[in-house]
Amino acid sequence: MSNNNPENESNISNLNKLRAYIFKEVKIVVGNGSFDTNELASTMENVCKQMNVHIPEKIKSKLFLELKNDLLGFGPIQILLDDPNITEVMVNGPKSVYAEINGKLEKTAVMFENDAEVIRLIEKIVLPIGRRIDKDSPAVDARLPDGSRVNAIIPPVAIDGPSITIRKFAKDRLGIQDLIEFGSLTAQMGDFLEACVKAHLNIVVSGGTGSGKTTLLNILSSFIQDTERIVTIEDAAELQLQQDHVVRLETKVANTDGIGQMTIRDLLRNSLRMRPDRIVIGEVRGGEALDMLQAMNTGHDGSLTTVHANNPRDSISRLETLTMQAGIDMPIPIIRKQIASAVDLIVQQSRIIDGSRKVTNITEIAGMEGDTVVMTDLFEFEQIGISPEGKVIGNHRPTGIRPLFMSKLQSAGFNLGADIFIPEVKK
Repeated sequence: MSNNNPENESNISNLNKLRAYIFKEVKIVVGNGSFDTNELASTMENVCKQMNVHIPEKIKSKLFLELKNDLLGFGPIQILLDDPNITEVMVNGPKSVYAEINGKLEKTAVMFENDAEVIRLIEKIVLPIGRRIDKDSPAVDARLPDGSRVNAIIPPVAIDGPSITIRKFAKDRLGIQDLIEFGSLTAQMGDFLEACVKAHLNIVVSGGTGSGKTTLLNILSSFIQDTERIVTIEDAAELQLQQDHVVRLETKVANTDGIGQMTIRDLLRNSLRMRPDRIVIGEVRGGEALDMLQAMNTGHDGSLTTVHANNPRDSISRLETLTMQAGIDMPIPIIRKQIASAVDLIVQQSRIIDGSRKVTNITEIAGMEGDTVVMTDLFEFEQIGISPEGKVIGNHRPTGIRPLFMSKLQSAGFNLGADIFIPEVKK
């Protein structure tokens, strides 16, 4: 037996017609000019009066919210972008919109009318920042005005229709104390990482998709002194450095004539001529890895970046692979020596099974043994079990090994003491 109610379907159809008419008339009045929420409300009220139809206040308020989101925001997904509990929004198609809420993916009630409406939203996002998306260039990275990171892809490469993925920009900038309170790391680990940044160690934050690499990179960058000149390089600007002396660089795609492209590698090479004290790269994902390693090895100590890898050992392999993409014929042992001499520390950030994000390893690059990069875990997360509520139970603990670069920390004025690296004796 069908559950369809003809009366409900008729009401929905009438509401859709009413919405379409009001939206059309309001858009004619406001045109392409600038207007605020009050002007929009006044215009909609006038349109409703001219219709001479009684519209219940509840429905009118709902229609105004949709209209405001359409004209001043990002359409149907604006309600998700406004929700502080949502960290990621994923549009798989007009009728399939998901959100990450407190670390878990959930399907939402948000819908678009059709594929064309999704594509219009993509164009609204990318056009103001000089990006384009079309059949010849069907994928794009962009950002919202608040800094949220956006990836969009359309047919023909997106077989089932246009798709949007938005990593939301945190309005409240997190600090190391927040991570300690979240259980992402301990106070001792935080003190150690702060000392490493201030002592100009080269640090790579490693992690998988959605693990919190950029958030951690932001926090580590906050330890850089205000007296230093910082150059940040990103595909889509996300970093929120608060220091005064910061130059932010962002990649640029080629124009319609195929010229004008600026890649991470181009920007990194240019940054070396800008007298940086620090270079912070949002993520290395190509041949720029070689330029980064060479910069780290030639006086640009204290560089920070992220790399996509699931554990510290994999991050070394990933850096090897990316370095080979530079197009320079260099034997693997030489690449490994470059990595071992350039990188001091790998901080592994992971999203674990319960959706929480933790620093699972802080690992020193201790040099070479033959053709192998020697790595030493200084701190690690030890999982004990899972609670009845599905939460991971575990502890961060030092491994008992002191890093070889302790003298460098001491020279920078940090006397952390040996006890920070001594694990608790289990009773």
